[in-house]
Amino acid sequence: MTSAPADWIGDGYDPECPTRVLLDRVGDKWTVLVIGALADGPMRFTVLRDRVGGVSGKVLTATLRALARDGLVTRTAYPTIPPRVDYELTELGRSLQEPLDVIRDWSERHIAAVIAHREKFDDQVST
Repeated sequence: MTSAPADWIGDGYDPECPTRVLLDRVGDKWTVLVIGALADGPMRFTVLRDRVGGVSGKVLTATLRALARDGLVTRTAYPTIPPRVDYELTELGRSLQEPLDVIRDWSERHIAAVIAHREKFDDQVST
């Protein structure tokens, strides 16, 4: 992919637009949880893994690398023994925090209704 002008706006409905790749990243549950956890400030890997809960080290590493590649997170390694690495939201990452907080909040507030609908749907399909 070649660089786009800073003021270029994508079209997520265009199947050729790279916006779709970014939508995949933003819509990933681990992205939502990592961005939310890092909203409190820089965190070490193990603290972040514990905060997110249920994520394997391998998946968290891959998520953090992808977020760093996209410019949403920075990784700062300190030359200490043992080595210390902190992860922190960039300005771009912080700009994503609010919309993801809204989605996470909506999910938390409406999960009971969604579960009820799923159960009703499954009951109707199985009969």
